Amino acid sequence: MPGPLHGFRIIDVSQMISGPLATMWLGDQGADVVKVEPPGSGDIVRSLGAPRGDMTPTFATSNRNKRSVALNLKHPEGLQALERLAEGADAFVQNFRPGKADELGIGEARLRELNPALVYVSITGFGESGPYANKRVYDPVIQAISGLADIQTDRDSGRPRMVRVIIPDKVTALTAAQAITAALLARERNGKGQHVRLSMLEATVSLLWPEGMAGQTFLSDRQRLSRPSLAQDLIFETLDGYITTGAVSDAEWEGLALATEHPEWLEDERFRTPASRVAHVGARLALMAEALRERSSSEWLARLDAREVPCAPVLRREELADFPQIRDNHMLVEDAHPVAGRMRQPRPATRFEGTPASIRRPAPGLGEHTDEVLAEVGYSAAQIAALRSTGAAA
Repeated sequence: MPGPLHGFRIIDVSQMISGPLATMWLGDQGADVVKVEPPGSGDIVRSLGAPRGDMTPTFATSNRNKRSVALNLKHPEGLQALERLAEGADAFVQNFRPGKADELGIGEARLRELNPALVYVSITGFGESGPYANKRVYDPVIQAISGLADIQTDRDSGRPRMVRVIIPDKVTALTAAQAITAALLARERNGKGQHVRLSMLEATVSLLWPEGMAGQTFLSDRQRLSRPSLAQDLIFETLDGYITTGAVSDAEWEGLALATEHPEWLEDERFRTPASRVAHVGARLALMAEALRERSSSEWLARLDAREVPCAPVLRREELADFPQIRDNHMLVEDAHPVAGRMRQPRPATRFEGTPASIRRPAPGLGEHTDEVLAEVGYSAAQIAALRSTGAAA
């Protein structure tokens, strides 16, 4: 049974994570995603990480459900081939710095001439204007500017810290995937394509704002609320490991106090209300940490669960696949990649009852589908061979 985006073709010339991850999710949902890469090198993520064969794990898990076409867009015939692909596409995704797509001849205005109904997507680091618009950007730069590193500030040293996974890249991908489907829905209703623009900075600030920027929201406030001082790490050491637990409501706080056999916490004026527990977060977490060192993780989790207090073990990465909740929900799937061999990855997270998302094909080799895709837009075998001979395709 085809996925919900079956019948839509996406041309993806983006690299790294923000664009490729967005189009991978569209591919999971049934779209025909054609990944256009430069001959020889391909997407830089192909070379980042420890490869198995010529396939790196990050490339393999962010480029599944795609076909790869290797085209030299600096060659007139390579550019012409891309234009022919764009003529029949529903969406086109690029994440060059502002102006670079126009310089290559694949800007929105040019492709709109060829395909007025095209949804053209531009992903940038900082947007199209402003002093940072043309700066090179990677995820840590956005973490620094967006306030994310400040939110992670170490309480003791006051030193800002990075999140150790590429949150800005991934939230930009999520934002892009949603925006593309929304633009395609609008086109189904009004018949018109449009230019969709988003930046990593905008996507990340939007993600952080509701609670991360609470002190910056009401403009009448005169006191800056320091999110790092209020944010709760909530990692507690036990006799044999680590758990997380926390209480927001009064009922949860009561359950935690009784589970840890500290009913006196319920009479402490510092902890009588949710607001007072936030105001005295340091003292509260110190008491909890002291108490939770006294028993094993399994004992605490059983006690806390019995009182309906949110809690969980802190898993090591190698424990993830065997964790009952992940295993019983079949969140991870194993299959064989033709180059990399056996591999494990998450299944599509969203479950559609009538049009299921699925992993239909592994991440492609560079140019693996050049012949197949170009043939679909009218190139003969001789013409494809000629493109290869001139270096326009590979």
